[in-house]
Amino acid sequence: MAGTSLLTLIDDIASLLDDVSLMTKMAAKKTAGVLGDDLALNAQQVSGVRADRELPVVWSVAKGSFINKAILVPLALLISAFAPWAITPLLMVGGAYLCYEGFEKIYHSLRHKPATDSENAAELNTDEDVAAYEKRKIKGAIRTDFVLSAEIITITLGTVAAATFSQQVMVLGGIAIAMTVGVYGLVAGIVKLDDLGFYLSRKRSALAQAIGKGIVNAAPYLMKTLSVVGTVAMFMVGGGILTHGLPAVHHLFVNWAGYTAVIPTVGGLFNSVLPVLLNTLFGLVAGGIVMLAIAGLGAVRSRFKA
Repeated sequence: MAGTSLLTLIDDIASLLDDVSLMTKMAAKKTAGVLGDDLALNAQQVSGVRADRELPVVWSVAKGSFINKAILVPLALLISAFAPWAITPLLMVGGAYLCYEGFEKIYHSLRHKPATDSENAAELNTDEDVAAYEKRKIKGAIRTDFVLSAEIITITLGTVAAATFSQQVMVLGGIAIAMTVGVYGLVAGIVKLDDLGFYLSRKRSALAQAIGKGIVNAAPYLMKTLSVVGTVAMFMVGGGILTHGLPAVHHLFVNWAGYTAVIPTVGGLFNSVLPVLLNTLFGLVAGGIVMLAIAGLGAVRSRFKA
């Protein structure tokens, strides 16, 4: 009898862990867009910091990120327990913000030329000492992390909204820890890529020198690629959240994709890819609308102040 009870308990635990693993994978997939942007933004935040201070700055931001998630995860669980009706509106707000942030990045990149290394270095002015500069960079990075972490936690909460409380705790906690360790581990690796490249380029081996030079030359392009992929993913994820919150739009896109299924050979591919493309386009348009609305409100506010 005792053996049977133990086996039943083990089976229940295994089933719970299996469900948690599945939901964690789904949540990680849905938050990948925010994660890409989080990675690119945090890697850029370290620009201008002295080489020997890059890792301490990344560690300081990572600690701030853990604190952010220690605040956000319990808050998300409280919302799920006492105001589950708020999950969808919060998801919609988060999706709209993602689209707005992506559109703003594109808008500013078109209006302003990218800053050069000398301009980035000039950010540290003569009236500000190194410690104060680092503090300012760290605070800015932690603020950015709080917004992106809130989006990650909200999207994850929407994924596990129908799960039990224990499953929600495990998935949210797992995502919070994995995302923080993963993002800041990668950021630490990215900001030290050039050091690795310079180290290898000084080796006697011709192969090591070639690899080192390749790393040094590739590092700037990696940052640009991360930024572009992160921006596209923001529209993809944000647009997907918005269309799922608007059933009429979601079903319209699914129906449009269904029409392509009859195309020989590539119909199945189009049927799978088209909804993603439509969600991304919807996210782009939504981001533009939100940006116009914010600009309009700002202009009205300024006029009333004047």
